[in-house]
Amino acid sequence: MNADWRNRYEVALDAAFQAGQFALQHFDQDIAVQWKADESPVTIADQGAEQLLRTTLLGKFPYDGFLGEESGAAPGTSGYRWIIDPIDGTRSFVRGVPIWATLVGLEYKGEVIAGITYLPAMKQTFRALRGDGAFRDDRRIHVSEIDKLADAHVFYSSITWFSKAGCEAQFLKLLKQTVRQRGFGDFYGFVMVAQGSGELMVEHGVHAWDLGGLIPIVEEAGGKMTAWDGKPDIDRPDVLASNGLLHDAALAILNTK
Repeated sequence: MNADWRNRYEVALDAAFQAGQFALQHFDQDIAVQWKADESPVTIADQGAEQLLRTTLLGKFPYDGFLGEESGAAPGTSGYRWIIDPIDGTRSFVRGVPIWATLVGLEYKGEVIAGITYLPAMKQTFRALRGDGAFRDDRRIHVSEIDKLADAHVFYSSITWFSKAGCEAQFLKLLKQTVRQRGFGDFYGFVMVAQGSGELMVEHGVHAWDLGGLIPIVEEAGGKMTAWDGKPDIDRPDVLASNGLLHDAALAILNTK
């Protein structure tokens, strides 16, 4: 195992825990919500957690790049880049729903090599380092072996995103071919696929910080995660995570004209 990867991974695990605990102090409280230009919510919990992560990670690795949802991008020279979402699921956070997480992704020369998804309110950590497997806390996880859409469980965030993107018909066509559909949105559907609790997580309207902390977890669990064109692309707004066995079938439906 690459020692630099392992070192950063271990530092990130602690940093994610600290940032998540900071956010948890504000959860289910009377907290002020501001609305950004894209109509997404932000709170002092988001801002404070990201600042903690930025200070910790760049303090330890000052030549690394950084991309955070709240503070934007800072270039680096080391070949590494941190990709951060301090609270993925802020809409749930502000409504008192415990399904939210602190996401930390680590990229090296364009490849996301480590991902951490810490759920403070649920006291769980999903994590993965390239070549080391995927884990929920200390338990190794793996995708399911279901190979028929008719037997599949599919997750998504909100039909609104598909409607805005003009692909509602394709989305509904996919849902109708599966046995169960669950609106476990944001990060949660992805980690549910990774641990074998469902076969597909389909999404539209994502950003790099929504995916960086998740890609290694899905892939190290044996799954597959791409944009709807079938290629890995952290900057595209569309994404499909699967157990691998149903990936091509789902993409074919999503790309129906």
